Amino acid sequence: MRTPVKTISSKPISAAEYLRQVWSSRALVLTFAVRDLRIQYAQTYLGLLWSVIQPLTGLVIFYFFFQRLIHIDVNAPYAVFAFTGITGWFYFTSLVGQAGTSLMHNQHLVKKIHFPRLVLPLSKVITGLVEFLISSALLLLLMTLTGCDFSWKLLLFPLAILVNVVVGLSVGVWLSALTVRFRDLHHIIPYLVGFGIWLTPVFYPDTIVPQALNWIYYLHPPASIIALYRWIFLDFPINVWQVFSSVVVSVCLLVTGLLYFIRSEKFMADYL
Repeated sequence: MRTPVKTISSKPISAAEYLRQVWSSRALVLTFAVRDLRIQYAQTYLGLLWSVIQPLTGLVIFYFFFQRLIHIDVNAPYAVFAFTGITGWFYFTSLVGQAGTSLMHNQHLVKKIHFPRLVLPLSKVITGLVEFLISSALLLLLMTLTGCDFSWKLLLFPLAILVNVVVGLSVGVWLSALTVRFRDLHHIIPYLVGFGIWLTPVFYPDTIVPQALNWIYYLHPPASIIALYRWIFLDFPINVWQVFSSVVVSVCLLVTGLLYFIRSEKFMADYL
């Protein structure tokens, strides 16, 4: 039986054809994700327990400063309130940071092996999802220990995860393509992520933002992610139109980012 021959051409292909190639290479996404997880926890004594320690450390810090010292008043146990924000924010930043630098960290593969480069940032979705699900399990345990009620809205949790992925990739895909040409972004990304937490209601309620500025505030997509999680887990009120507008902005960013990525892919090896 003759082995199929794959022809590699420099001619530009359509976005639809490129995405079909990505789909046919979906096994690579899982392969890269498993490799990253093994490397991340290799030769560590605690292994996956670091996925528990990181969010819990953030929770302890936020609880001490914003409940004991400042005392932010929220209509829920503050530990649960803060942890919902931490869980969503960490997954977002994981997608932005890891997807945004995925090509730079794998330039030896980009230079030598032919495969759809979009596979690399997409693999970070699975890598971050493992840690996210561990944090989500801790959140459910924390809700049980603090006596929080569970509602039917938990059935919408997978939808919230999908929104989280779209929002994170909308930034991560753009950065992954741009950092190839503009190396300074590789150093700027950690600062942007670190500063962004102060613009996001991770440890404070969005009610402290003036009502007149809410529509601008929710154009910052991570704010909508956290609002969605708190609606699901804590039954906090949510402005559907504000969240919808934020999701629309993220989808537009993701689509334009994918188009830019596809157009730039043939030049990536040259810049690396």
